[in-house]
Amino acid sequence: MASYAPGSSGLQIAPEDLLTLLAVARLGKFTAAAHSLGLNHTTVSRRIAALEKAYGDRVLVASPDGWELSAAGRQLLPIAEDIEAALGRIDAHSNSALSGTIRLACPQAFALEYAVPALTTLQAQHPGLQIELITATQRARQYRSGVDIEIVVGRPDAPRSIAKHIRDYRLQLYASQHYISSHPMPQTLDDLADHRTVYYIENSLRVDDLDEAADVLPRGAGFFRSTSVHAHVLATSHGAGIGILPDFLAHGNSHLVQVLPELFSKKVSYWASVRHESLRNVGVRKVLESL
Repeated sequence: MASYAPGSSGLQIAPEDLLTLLAVARLGKFTAAAHSLGLNHTTVSRRIAALEKAYGDRVLVASPDGWELSAAGRQLLPIAEDIEAALGRIDAHSNSALSGTIRLACPQAFALEYAVPALTTLQAQHPGLQIELITATQRARQYRSGVDIEIVVGRPDAPRSIAKHIRDYRLQLYASQHYISSHPMPQTLDDLADHRTVYYIENSLRVDDLDEAADVLPRGAGFFRSTSVHAHVLATSHGAGIGILPDFLAHGNSHLVQVLPELFSKKVSYWASVRHESLRNVGVRKVLESL
């Protein structure tokens, strides 16, 4: 790629170095930026060093939150975005208005029920857009996560990110038809102490809204625990016990019946956490809109 413009050192600034800076600014980690660009960590480090040498100033500073733009880096950011936009216009002539790689982390249930259908439809409209989807049920990270968008359960507390509400759902109690036919139907929440509970492994998530759902219920006579919500649904369907399940996964499952609907129903929300630098990317904004 041709040189772009001389920096204060008199050396030419390479456009690919500016695009590398843009990737690090959005993802906060050299490894994540390298992955998104199809490079290795050493190449990203070399390009940033070359950019700083040509510009005559530090463009990134290390922090507990990962790599952050320095004052000089923030001056270069709009120029890097102009280069990205120009390349995007070239892609538009190939019937792909959006291009590049967007990295998304979200809970497994959200991924399978909502994200995958939405994102595959978006890719069909924009063949140049590449998606990397990581499934993880966790709270929004205070520090850099190496992804463009995090979908989390509960409003995120990440000061350097923008929080956007995505959708609500409810955690409710369910059991299989077979289980109810062979066990007494609970009449009160206290009756749940006589039943096995199907839910997450204790202290495995540290997600307040999900932990609180189990905390209000009595400890059961036994448990089936998993970090996979789809394992919860399957285990409950197979009669393992009474499951605490998302309503959108349980509805329509002919094997399941709701238990104590008038006594237990916890509202939970999916939220998106997006860094300011990532939100400047039109691809990120389009993915967020599709979700």
